[in-house]
Amino acid sequence: MRIGVAIDLGTSGFRAQKIDLETGEIKKTVITLRNPLPGANVMDHLDFAIHYGLDKAHGLSATAVKNILAELGVKLAEMEKFSICGNPIQLSIFQGIPIDDLAYAGERKKQKYHIEEQNRDARIIPLAEIEGFEEATNCKLFVPPAIKHEVGADALALIVKAGMIESNEIAIATDYGTNAEMALKANGIIYTGSAAAGPALEGQEIECGSIASPHTICDVEFEGNNLRCYVLDRDMNTIKGDLVNPKTGEVVEKGELTAKGITGTGVIALIETAMRNKLIVLPKIQTPDGIIHLQDEVIFTNKDLIAAGRAIGALRAGHITLCAAAGIDMEELQTAHMSGAAGTYMDAAKAHKVGMIPYNASYVSQIGNTSLTVAREILLSEDRLWELQKIAKEIVGTHVMFATSEAFKEAYLLELAYWNEGMAFKMLQKFLKKKKLPMIGEPSSILKIDRQVERDIPVLGEEGLEVLEKVGTYLTMVIEDCEGCHKCVKVCPNGALRMDDKGTVKIRTDLCDGANCQRCLHACPDDRFKWENLTVAGV
Repeated sequence: MRIGVAIDLGTSGFRAQKIDLETGEIKKTVITLRNPLPGANVMDHLDFAIHYGLDKAHGLSATAVKNILAELGVKLAEMEKFSICGNPIQLSIFQGIPIDDLAYAGERKKQKYHIEEQNRDARIIPLAEIEGFEEATNCKLFVPPAIKHEVGADALALIVKAGMIESNEIAIATDYGTNAEMALKANGIIYTGSAAAGPALEGQEIECGSIASPHTICDVEFEGNNLRCYVLDRDMNTIKGDLVNPKTGEVVEKGELTAKGITGTGVIALIETAMRNKLIVLPKIQTPDGIIHLQDEVIFTNKDLIAAGRAIGALRAGHITLCAAAGIDMEELQTAHMSGAAGTYMDAAKAHKVGMIPYNASYVSQIGNTSLTVAREILLSEDRLWELQKIAKEIVGTHVMFATSEAFKEAYLLELAYWNEGMAFKMLQKFLKKKKLPMIGEPSSILKIDRQVERDIPVLGEEGLEVLEKVGTYLTMVIEDCEGCHKCVKVCPNGALRMDDKGTVKIRTDLCDGANCQRCLHACPDDRFKWENLTVAGV
């Protein structure tokens, strides 16, 4: 059998499929629960690569991919084709391409530091040219093009699979993930943008959060005064879980599955359901202990509500910003497309109620993991790769940089006031009007939901799905003259750090919070713990 592998290098995790190149048949699927780089969002990954070395970042990415290939049962020497898709930061890190031009939004800053724009067009190269893959002597690497800057191949995949190239209707497509790529088509022009929504939509930076995987809560609904949990099974199907008292966690009725956490989609469903039933009155949870209790000791806290509110607010602010750029009103947006794992498993009606889908939308389609789909398409067809390149060139002039957009800044500040400070919705509307931004209203009661796929990865293959819970990537160093106080170990909030009696530190990078934490660095009483001394273990 001639073997190829397609992989989505996602910010929240990698998803890969082994494919028979003769028949195009998917044989097996492997997903990870975290990205191998320290941190939970794309900015953390960018920060790590800039400050501690692209070589270290690449080493972690390459090691994770090789561990995934081993789980797929694929040997480098036997693989013929390998295709990748994802945002420009993840694709650049994997290929070892400098990312300085992605780190700075302003042209003046780039000129000051003599930063050159990197070519991120479609390309086919020997995989053996990528450091760490020298054994893949007979394998070609297929790389789809970026549109511009932080909006890359994954956004292009979203646009194409949503059918926005062929259609002339006003529509918006959103990848509901950490990087929240989105595209708006109006008057024949496609406007693209990317809102750093953060990892809450992927179930991360939530106390009991998890990426969508077996035994995670993906939806909830009230039955009387109690909450029914719905849990993903081994094949990622939604199964009825426990019925619990949300104020105490008492199990009223046992379900079919146990739960180990809650997905981003479960978080959105919980927020909408709890707001509708007054269990949440922004900005607080209205229970005696400020906690919503779900099954198997999974909880949702006020801190989680703040993180999720920021993510929801970033999405709506992004939609407002694209409408402002296109010169249209929000009420004109009646068609919306949802992609990614969160966009697939999310209850679209609930997402609509909390503002993640334009308020006047009457039709919503849920289209699955478009990034992995496009990676598979270019693996099987070189013509498809060059077709995507042509499309990317045609829409390059309509990118909206949210980082420098005054409209986004104003809209997002108002969203933060609404979600985190308790600003009334009518006051939010008042300030949008004052700032001359596109207005939002109460969600339309007429909504047709077209769920095109039951899972974000519709076909898993005859060998099924494997969840690689440990990516197998580590950073290590020896701290000279370490006194063995182990304070660095004790302060690690995720148990990512270990140290032996010789002062050898080992950090499991997929659990590490990276730049947002670094408590280990600050805990060392003698300042001997230095991140720049860390090396990638096993690479």
